[in-house]
Amino acid sequence: MLSTLNLVSSLLSGVALLMIGAGGLSTILAFRMGEADYPAIIVGLVTSLYFIGIVMGTRACHHIISTVGHIRAFAALGSLMSAATLAHAITPDPFVWGFLRFIVGFATVGMFMCTESWLNEKSSNEIRGQVFSLYQVVLYLGQGAGQFLINVPDETGALLYILTSVLMSLAILPVVLTRVAAPTLPKPTRFKIGRLWGISPTGMTTSMLSGVIMGAFYGVGALFAEQSGLDKIQTAQFMGAVIIGGLILQYPIGKMSDKYDRRLIILGVAIGTALICMALINHGRANGIGLLVLSAMFGGFSFTLYPLAVAYTNDFLTPEDLVPASGGLIVSYGVGAASGPLIASLVMDAFGAGGLFGFVGCVSIILAVFIAFRITQRETPDIEDAGDFQPMQNTSAVIYEIHPEGEEDEEEPELPTAEKL
Repeated sequence: MLSTLNLVSSLLSGVALLMIGAGGLSTILAFRMGEADYPAIIVGLVTSLYFIGIVMGTRACHHIISTVGHIRAFAALGSLMSAATLAHAITPDPFVWGFLRFIVGFATVGMFMCTESWLNEKSSNEIRGQVFSLYQVVLYLGQGAGQFLINVPDETGALLYILTSVLMSLAILPVVLTRVAAPTLPKPTRFKIGRLWGISPTGMTTSMLSGVIMGAFYGVGALFAEQSGLDKIQTAQFMGAVIIGGLILQYPIGKMSDKYDRRLIILGVAIGTALICMALINHGRANGIGLLVLSAMFGGFSFTLYPLAVAYTNDFLTPEDLVPASGGLIVSYGVGAASGPLIASLVMDAFGAGGLFGFVGCVSIILAVFIAFRITQRETPDIEDAGDFQPMQNTSAVIYEIHPEGEEDEEEPELPTAEKL
């Protein structure tokens, strides 16, 4: 394990810096657009273009990486992301920012593809789960830490963009200087949406509505804080609490789903999310420990929806279908994430800051109703044959190469080999 960690430590260092910069940038932009009194719909549109860039960049970045190699692609995409981030300081025009957010999303997914291919290449089956878990912790902690960049004093209005750009540039160094040999990028595989729906309507729907919820939160969560009267420190605490709560509660909720029908857990999580949203609507203007507790609970529940969707879908897939099917789940999530900020911002324009959690609560109720219906339509899967839950973020399809459920079965499972990957 230690030898593998030595091989991937540079990659994880780059991911940490990338997540601090990218995670902080989204909050900074939303908060500043709120301070400039832009309509919520403008903030939602800018954020939606980021998620559209992620979806559209998946196949294009695969072609780039396959053409020039991992190191050149990572360096080029990182430079593009850093330049686009710095360009935010040139003009506050939201339409320019929308275009820049599209570029950042495009570059982000390509950098994740490079990193996750490396991690997969260097993860033997014996330690795959440990590397996967460590990677997820780095993602969450980096993103959570990035929320506090907004507290850095910035009298010029450009310092924060410079700082996040520097972090993104530094994220390139550990990767381009690594002595680890570049891996072979998995070939893209098509898995028809219709087939995935036939396998698991519950998984696809949960994935899409999870995207709606997460897209809405990341898109206008900081705007909600600004409109609720929170200052920069309180906004960072609010956003950070949601993300850290999402990390802490994933494991216990996920383990419950390994013991019981996952649909019951998804149903409970959806209802819990709706109830917490109701509390946040009523207490959104609170700036004390109560808001942080509610925020952490919201993250703890809502962040588990996507990995629960993945785990439930995996229960009906063969290992060789896991990676192809992930494309359908990512598309579903991406469609939801792109639409979430737009719809949530429209609701906020109509009903004020509380409209964000009013909208998310309604989406959660819709999910709960759908899951309750599906429970009556399909028998509970055999728990003994189900796979294990894995906490995870939606980064790129390549992450499913690292996913422990993607391992191929050995003829002698008690003596796994380290040569397969």
